[in-house]
Amino acid sequence: MADIFNEISFLFNMLYLHIMKKIVCILLCFFLLGTLTYNSRAQSPKNKTSENKIDLSGAWNFQIDSLDKGFEQKWYDRKLEDHIMLPGSMTTNGKGNDITLHTPWTGTIEDSTWFKSPEYAKYRVAGNIKVPFWLQPVKYYKGAAWYQKTIDVPASWHGKYIELYIERSHWETVVWVDNKRVGMQNSLATAHVYDLSNLLTAAHHRITIRVDNRTKDIDVGQNSHSITDHTQGNWNGMIGKLFLEVRSPVYIDDVQLYPDIKKKQVVARIMVNNITGKPVNAHIRLLALSENPVSAKLNDVSKNQKIEKSGSVEIVYPMGENPLLWSEFHPDIYKMRVSVSAGTSASDQKSVLFGMREFSTQGTQFTINGRPTMLRGTLECAAYPKTGYPPTDVASWMRIFKICKAYGLNHFRFHSWCPPDAAFEAADRTGFYLHIECDSWANEGSAIGDGKPIDQYIYEESRRISKAYGNHPSFCMMDYGNEPAGDHQVKYLTDFVNYWKKRDSRRLYTTGSGWPIIKESNYNSTADPRIQAWGAGLKSIINSQPPRSDYDWRDTIKKWQHPTVSHEIGQWCVYPDFSEIAKYDGILKAKNFEIFRDQLEKNGMGKLDRDFLYASGKLQALCYKADIEAALRTPGFGGFQLLGLYDFPGQGTALVGVLNVFWGDKGYISAKEYSRFCNPVVPLVRLPKMVYLNNEELAVPVEIAQFGPSIINNTNPLWNIKNDRGEVLFKGELAKTNIPFGNGIKLGTIKQSLASIKTPSRLILTVDVASHQNSWDIFVYPASLPAVDKEILVTQTIDKKAIETLNGGGKVLLTLKKGTLKKDKGGGIAIGFSSIFWNTAWTHGQAPVTLGILCDPRHPAFKEFPTQGYSNWQWWDAMSHSNAIRLDSVESGLKPIVRVIDDWFTARPLGLIFECNAGKGKLMVSGIDLLTDQEKRPEAKQLLYSLESYMASKDFSPVQEISIEKISSLYK
Repeated sequence: MADIFNEISFLFNMLYLHIMKKIVCILLCFFLLGTLTYNSRAQSPKNKTSENKIDLSGAWNFQIDSLDKGFEQKWYDRKLEDHIMLPGSMTTNGKGNDITLHTPWTGTIEDSTWFKSPEYAKYRVAGNIKVPFWLQPVKYYKGAAWYQKTIDVPASWHGKYIELYIERSHWETVVWVDNKRVGMQNSLATAHVYDLSNLLTAAHHRITIRVDNRTKDIDVGQNSHSITDHTQGNWNGMIGKLFLEVRSPVYIDDVQLYPDIKKKQVVARIMVNNITGKPVNAHIRLLALSENPVSAKLNDVSKNQKIEKSGSVEIVYPMGENPLLWSEFHPDIYKMRVSVSAGTSASDQKSVLFGMREFSTQGTQFTINGRPTMLRGTLECAAYPKTGYPPTDVASWMRIFKICKAYGLNHFRFHSWCPPDAAFEAADRTGFYLHIECDSWANEGSAIGDGKPIDQYIYEESRRISKAYGNHPSFCMMDYGNEPAGDHQVKYLTDFVNYWKKRDSRRLYTTGSGWPIIKESNYNSTADPRIQAWGAGLKSIINSQPPRSDYDWRDTIKKWQHPTVSHEIGQWCVYPDFSEIAKYDGILKAKNFEIFRDQLEKNGMGKLDRDFLYASGKLQALCYKADIEAALRTPGFGGFQLLGLYDFPGQGTALVGVLNVFWGDKGYISAKEYSRFCNPVVPLVRLPKMVYLNNEELAVPVEIAQFGPSIINNTNPLWNIKNDRGEVLFKGELAKTNIPFGNGIKLGTIKQSLASIKTPSRLILTVDVASHQNSWDIFVYPASLPAVDKEILVTQTIDKKAIETLNGGGKVLLTLKKGTLKKDKGGGIAIGFSSIFWNTAWTHGQAPVTLGILCDPRHPAFKEFPTQGYSNWQWWDAMSHSNAIRLDSVESGLKPIVRVIDDWFTARPLGLIFECNAGKGKLMVSGIDLLTDQEKRPEAKQLLYSLESYMASKDFSPVQEISIEKISSLYK
């Protein structure tokens, strides 16, 4: 009996332990499941599934189809093996291939030296791949990829309209529900919306989406910012809103609102669809609401109409006696609530943002609500290094537009792409005028008008864009895209412009950005009116003519009867900011910056990077000021589009922004400083020159560009001239006046003798009109200079006399004649006054290839030649009469008095002026010709005097020893 009891007890204990183990396992499973669920939620957006919507954001099954086997093997009918998080791209999920020599990039590589040059050899090694021509993604994939998610459809959805909404896909999508194909869509600009009403029954379903980011039969152009690796990158994925939504079987397909500010009304055209299978009597109701508390409350308007399968309903909606008008100064928007109900079905509703505005033209200028305006714009090129794709939330776009407003802008051109809806809403709310393009830069292998599939695609895409975003008041302008190619482009684009002028009058139309110009366009986009043209090199105004501010573009635009917008002005470069590298913590990395940093360090100048950034940045800002003011001075001008306010990361790395690619300040010009010369109201002066002698009189016409919120009444324009210590030397006021809207408005002339300026000076002329200020630096030198040490020999060659002087312990100033410096010593380096245009890789070395000067303004050599540490107008003469000396061809580690900042691709140590000991004497070497035509060049005369005065002083004590033979070997 005891044995039986013990056996039973043993069995009981074993059973107990087994049950406890099971309980522990179950609890552990619950714990792990909870952890996985928490982690999944932490990685994906919060689920927002409601009765009428299933949020599809979060984890999806996924599979790469690099061999294009998915169709053949029916991947839509099986469970995909991998996983991915959406919204997002393959790259943001770490999917794709490593970068190699053979990565199939999307975009023209204009400079192919990276693939073959020994200088780049170490960057072509696996594990250390670094490309210089654009930002580099962590992974890359071009081809098809499959995305899959299972859902449960509630019974309450039966008999209703169900749509799949993919806010932005890149690029082509094909959709299946279970094993039934729904269709294909390929818009780059608008949401892909699929009707799943007949396929989603109340059950468990599998949705499969194949996304393909290759260019196939429709070639928008490999450099189009909608697809290119030059900017956002050629990503594969789905971003933005991603959901299934159920709506009434009688539902609103489209609402288009056409404001009429003269009649104080809106014409609403509403498309209603009906999937009930029988005609219905629909009741359509409209109500406009304003977010502005001062706006009058409006009444609803309704209409009954019989709807078969679909029907268009037109309703005129009165906006009251004093509707709020939308503009850059008063971005008042309304929301139109539209509802349709039929029978016992729940009503379907849609809310649409719109504004009461009329963006039009009057002669050669644009108008907003009948008032002249001038476009002060920049390009938006779809550069988003964190994600590689544009943001789809309003807050991100509000930040960008507010930054641009702070810099005085009111206009955006979206270069060869169209932004998501959030950008339009943010522009609506901040008062920005948008120029939209239909995703194409049909060039570099593509073309329009030649009967290829792209021709039809542009029309289809433009209609999709107009339907999706046409109600936004910010959507003011549209063209096909950028700089087209094609033998029949003029006819095609003329037809395109005429089609849209007839179809939709809510905005203005032109052919393409850059060209061609036709009389049928509402406005021109042309590169003719700017101070540096593509290919102009040193023949441009800013490089070939002494500095002044009295020119404009009236002769350029007078042949056209409609507004002209100057295409991509500026393009002035700045040195890379290497501290920026750490900010690229997303999927695009600044490997190009790393290459440029290596090159600078290799040439022994690594510690100068911040100085190069600041000095070149000051020159860049000066060039942009000149470009913008020339546009503002032109009477009747339509406006300008910068390239750009922020950096362009591709096309060889075009560092053309005063802001970095993250829209951040680089530290050399603030928004407050920039907006003095770029704003709705800008005082302007027509200086015939920037350098004067003190026996001259200033005679400076003053005018204003006035496109502010109201007429400026009863104001006295004020002016003053200060020295560089901030002391007011002269001041005055012009006649009291009223200032209407427009530009080229003359305010008077400043007249001031300069006789009291006894010492060489940098002066700052400031004009103040109703608290709007703008300033210009001018330079004044004595008309006569005292004698200097006659013992200093000034020569253009190291001749016998110069050698004797040096060997005798004397002082020699060698001022080389332009063109005599040997090529290998720097004579082949094309320098000019301006900054680099766009970048040398993409322009094949267009001159100038340098970024101005760098010096220490406290150096005693500049005691009689006042300067800052960077190029200003007084350096134009020196840069135009010089060659940059390769310092490393003279002596290693040679530190010049005046350094020239080289292109970041080559980062050569260059100088204009250096000193040394030679023989038993002291030598000053100038790559600037300070002697030729000296009487016509006050800057040269003054700089020579300053250098001679320094050489005559005890401060002249060179450290570096350089042989006379090395100096003689510099020139021909």
